[in-house]
Amino acid sequence: MTADIEVAWSSLGGAPALLSRVTTVERPDALPARLPVRELARACVGACALAAAELGARRAGLDEVPEVRVDDGAVAAAFHSERLLQVDGRAPVVFAPLSRFWRTADGWVRTHANYPHHRARLLTGLGLPTDASVDAVAARLAERPALDVEKAVFDAGGLAVALRTPEEWAVTGQAAEVAARPLVERERLGSAPPRALTPLDPAGSPLLPAAGLRVLDLTRVLAGPVATRTLALLGADVLRVDAPWLPELPDLHADTGFGKRSAAVDLTADRDTFEALLASADVVVTGYRPGALDRFGLSPQALAARRPGLVVAQISAWGAYGPWGSRRGFDSLVQAATGIAATEGSAAEPGALPAQALDHGTGYLLAAAVLRALTEQSYDGGGRFVRLALARTAHWLTDGIRPGTATGAPYREPGPWLTETDGPLGRLRHALPPVSFTGGPANWARPPVPWGSDGVRWR
Repeated sequence: MTADIEVAWSSLGGAPALLSRVTTVERPDALPARLPVRELARACVGACALAAAELGARRAGLDEVPEVRVDDGAVAAAFHSERLLQVDGRAPVVFAPLSRFWRTADGWVRTHANYPHHRARLLTGLGLPTDASVDAVAARLAERPALDVEKAVFDAGGLAVALRTPEEWAVTGQAAEVAARPLVERERLGSAPPRALTPLDPAGSPLLPAAGLRVLDLTRVLAGPVATRTLALLGADVLRVDAPWLPELPDLHADTGFGKRSAAVDLTADRDTFEALLASADVVVTGYRPGALDRFGLSPQALAARRPGLVVAQISAWGAYGPWGSRRGFDSLVQAATGIAATEGSAAEPGALPAQALDHGTGYLLAAAVLRALTEQSYDGGGRFVRLALARTAHWLTDGIRPGTATGAPYREPGPWLTETDGPLGRLRHALPPVSFTGGPANWARPPVPWGSDGVRWR
């Protein structure tokens, strides 16, 4: 399967004829890697922009879907958004000291400990005190086999995976489960009349395909927030809801919070408030470990039963199936486990993709899946469930991808695709959105707000 927009658009159920509306500006030096990351990134953003243009045309009564333009430069900048961000001139903190590759007795492991609770669980799994130093962690890991570390940290609720080659990943049970699933899983949820979308003014500027739609954002970290940030760009009222005791990392919140509002809600103690939000939501996006929200009555089926016609979108690291279906994960861990890190480096010295492309690419695909679900609902009704996984996107990247042919302008530094915005978090330098179509928005309507600072209500 090749990583091009035809595959992405087909996985979304899009009409092949609409692909003629997409043009690309190829820049050979964008996102350099051994694997064709540039082609994957271009396909994900292009499919998202086309889904937005399609929905916009439907709502504005246009005779033709607006033209979509995908520029590798804009895409590369957006895929580095969390690294390019500056807050009042300060560079962001991307990874904590214990989030890295470590040598083990027989290879390497990749850990993730950016959040305090993940750091504590990692150290518990290693049998180290909570104030253990980097040197102490390195010494402990050097004594143990990589797979033993992976299991011990997983058993403690932490995040660590052994570095695997593509061949080693391919023989795991999870790899087989991932490969058997479509890139974008799409299901119908119950019955409901066709969605009545308020018509948009065809002469209005900008054209906002998701205007008036309410999106309940239950995502964290990067992939899910990239999807909901994109829906906010397109006019949706996006309310991100977090548990009060799990604040987002400040720089990550600043990067992914554009266009959204942010509230803190205890789902166990304040269910009435959540149910009031759900009662008028159009879309719910979840990014927690599969099954983690089900015990709160927040499975896709339970949500759709209480809110017929709802679009439920779910994103996870490993997929909601297979022996790793209940595991936590992040982009860097998926790269390590699936053989990407070994391919970009070697089994003796792991490497990495030039950006967290699994997070960003899957995020844009998830936004595209939501937009396509809304378009489909406007014709034939019903609720919708869409599901993606970083590991499935990784499989797409590594499984027989066709390299792109770069014939356009050379890549430049990200300056043309950066801007500055003043807001309550300070002066932000940030990447411009890469989703571009004729008449569409060029930037978010509002800057990010402090985490948890908004009221728990729709606009």
